[in-house]
Amino acid sequence: MAADEAYTDQGEDPEVAGTVRALCADFDNRPDALIEILHGVQAAFGFVPEAAVGALAKSLNLSRADVHGVISFYHDFAREKPGRHVLKLCRAESCQANGSNALAAHAESALGVPFGATTGDGEFTLKAVYCLGNCALGPSVLVGETLHARVDAAKFDDLVAGLRGAKG
Repeated sequence: MAADEAYTDQGEDPEVAGTVRALCADFDNRPDALIEILHGVQAAFGFVPEAAVGALAKSLNLSRADVHGVISFYHDFAREKPGRHVLKLCRAESCQANGSNALAAHAESALGVPFGATTGDGEFTLKAVYCLGNCALGPSVLVGETLHARVDAAKFDDLVAGLRGAKG
């Protein structure tokens, strides 16, 4: 583990390391709490920074590979800073039956990015999700905690325009 320790000590981001150590301490540095701790890291930074991997490994006595494996396995853990607004568009069968494929193509075109990417201005990240639990009213788009139903191209454009003008 000396290589891991040397790596995390060199160029360690003090803010990330401090946050990780505090979150790990909240869970008594238990390796079995890694997923809960990762949720805390993501809540604190909006994503899981690379600097957190070494700090988590060190605090929980895991290998960097163990930590990376969990982060990469679960699609909800973001490895890069997301846009100010994350648009989650449902791609499940029920929404597809109601037009989400056309909406998906429109969303990519309107934002100029594919699914999984962030616009150049950092405003929007477009994500595909598979069921938002709003099947009867699809296609659905989730923005933050707000669920939008029966979204078509025009409604999507209005939603994006409103978010562009929103502050904070």
